[in-house]
Amino acid sequence: MASEPMSPTATVDPAIAIVNKAMSRIGDIATLPIITSKIIEIVENPKSTARDLHEVIKNDPALSSKVLKVVNSAFYGLPGQIASVDRAIVLLGLSAVKNIAIASSIARLFRGDKITDRFSAKDLWTHSVAVAVAARKLTQFAGLRAEAEEIFLAGLIHDLGILIERQAFGDKLAEVVNRAVTDEDSYLNCEQQVFGTDHQKFGEALAIKWKFPRHLKAAIGWHHDSPKVAGDLRQVVAIVQVADILCSQQRLGFYLTAFHQEMTPALLHDAGLTTSIVEQTTAELEDSCREAETLLMG
Repeated sequence: MASEPMSPTATVDPAIAIVNKAMSRIGDIATLPIITSKIIEIVENPKSTARDLHEVIKNDPALSSKVLKVVNSAFYGLPGQIASVDRAIVLLGLSAVKNIAIASSIARLFRGDKITDRFSAKDLWTHSVAVAVAARKLTQFAGLRAEAEEIFLAGLIHDLGILIERQAFGDKLAEVVNRAVTDEDSYLNCEQQVFGTDHQKFGEALAIKWKFPRHLKAAIGWHHDSPKVAGDLRQVVAIVQVADILCSQQRLGFYLTAFHQEMTPALLHDAGLTTSIVEQTTAELEDSCREAETLLMG
C-alpha cells in the first residue's frame, strides 16, 4: 500500500530538526579522514585480508608509527618487539588496528578550552578512554574475548554526541552541565530541557554520516537506554552502558552523564555480566585507564 502524502500542516519532529541544525554547524568534525574511512570499509568487508589493510596503512607514516607504538605497549601484552606493520596487523587483528586508526582520528577532536569549570574536552576524553577500557575488561572477564576489541571501540566513541553539542551549541552545553551539577537531575533530563534532545541522538547522526557499522551506531545512540535495543545488538550496548555507569560512579573524567543511572540486575543480565565481574574490573581500572589514555592520545 502506498504511503499517504504528507499534509501541508505536517511538521518535522523537533528533535530531528535540532539534530540536523547541529550537524550543519560542526565543520571539521563532520568529516572522518579518508584513510580512516577506508580502513573501516576494509575491516567491515569479510573478504578483506591483513594485506589489504597493510596496503592502506603503509602510506600513512603517522598511523604506521601509531600502530607499532600500540602493538609494542603493555596494553596488548604481546611477546617480543614487533618491528613491521604487516606483522602488527597479523598479531593484533584487523579490528584492533581499526580501533587504533579511529582513536587516532578522533583524539584530535578532544582538544580545546574549557567551556565551564565542570567540563573540558580533555575530561571527556579521559572518560571515553575509561569506558573503552572498562568495556574491554568486562567483555574479557565475561569470556567474550572475540568481541573485546569491537566493544572497546564502542566504549571509546559512545559520547561523540557531546562533541557535537560543544561545537554547535557551546553555551547551551555549559548550561546543561551546570544544571546537572546544581539541580542533581539526570544529565539526559537536563539535555532534554535545554536542547530538546540528547547527546545519544547527536552522536547517532554523526555515526550514520561516518558510515559506522550498526553495532557502533547502536552503542552511540542507545548507551543510556540499552533495554530499548532489540536482538543481537543489545548485549554490546548493555556492556557499554555498564562500563559508562561504572566509570561515572568512579568519577573518571567527565562523569556526569551516567552518574545517576543504576546498574540494575536486569542491565547486568542483558550484558551477560555479574556483580563479581564488575568488581574485578573496578579493581584494575584506574591504572589501565592511565596507560591507555597516554597511548591513544600520544
